[in-house]
Amino acid sequence: MNLELLRTFLAVHRAGSFTRAAAALGVSQPTVTAQIRTLEKELGRQLFVRHPGGVSPTGPADQLARRVAPHLDGLAAVVETEVRRRPLSEQPVHLGGPAELLAARVLPALAPLVDRGLRLRVVPGLPEPLLDGLLAGRHDLVLCTVPPRRRGVSATPLVDEEFLLVGHPDWVDRLPGDVAADGGAALDDVPVVAYAEELPIVRRYWLTVFERRPPMRAAVVVPDLRAVLSAVTAGAGISVLPDYLVSGALARGELAVLHRPELPPLNTVHLAVRAGTLALPHVRAVHERLLAGVGGR
Repeated sequence: MNLELLRTFLAVHRAGSFTRAAAALGVSQPTVTAQIRTLEKELGRQLFVRHPGGVSPTGPADQLARRVAPHLDGLAAVVETEVRRRPLSEQPVHLGGPAELLAARVLPALAPLVDRGLRLRVVPGLPEPLLDGLLAGRHDLVLCTVPPRRRGVSATPLVDEEFLLVGHPDWVDRLPGDVAADGGAALDDVPVVAYAEELPIVRRYWLTVFERRPPMRAAVVVPDLRAVLSAVTAGAGISVLPDYLVSGALARGELAVLHRPELPPLNTVHLAVRAGTLALPHVRAVHERLLAGVGGR
């Protein structure tokens, strides 16, 4: 019997879902489905029963899991020990994503792998050009703020960004206590700092929270959210920024949240990979580290 079938079986048994098991293994969901069907055919037993929330193991599946889990876990531990004893690869991993997320969360999470010998080549950029590069083989992994819908690309939700309306603490006293009254009318004449003329993040916040488009024009436009943060912290105006980027300034009292809606706007960042790339140990190591070190926070 192929050990890979048993490894897939154990992942499904533990995850309770073909989709979640596929994400954990770094393969497609149809691959997991096909492997489980092959294993069921070899054993002559049904192993899982599908339901709306995933799958449930049958009695034979529970028995098989108890028998194989200690051995597969033991083999995985041996492999992990051996992998840690040698450099990951002579080939660099090419990674793309939003510059701000790369700087604030991704590169710090990958530092332990670099210490083990990983070589990284990192390119900031927008989702669609980066996904083009992924399919063309210029990148191995891409973090994108839109769900990638490309053949030959699989993606795993990595982390949810929460968008916050922030400004210098002085704005707390200058604005009314409830800035959401009258659809946020109190903010109409406040200078706004944005990374594009169209106010994309600000517009999304206004539509979600105040149920209208922002009427103002940007006072400052700078195409880097870190620069937007710097301008807002200095008192140039207010803005809407992702929580991971402003957490430090909030903790230091350099910035204040001006409004906390019941349902703040969220954006899911996906970790995209070209089909077959996770077979490369160094790419798989980065993929797993990002899921644990960025998505796991």
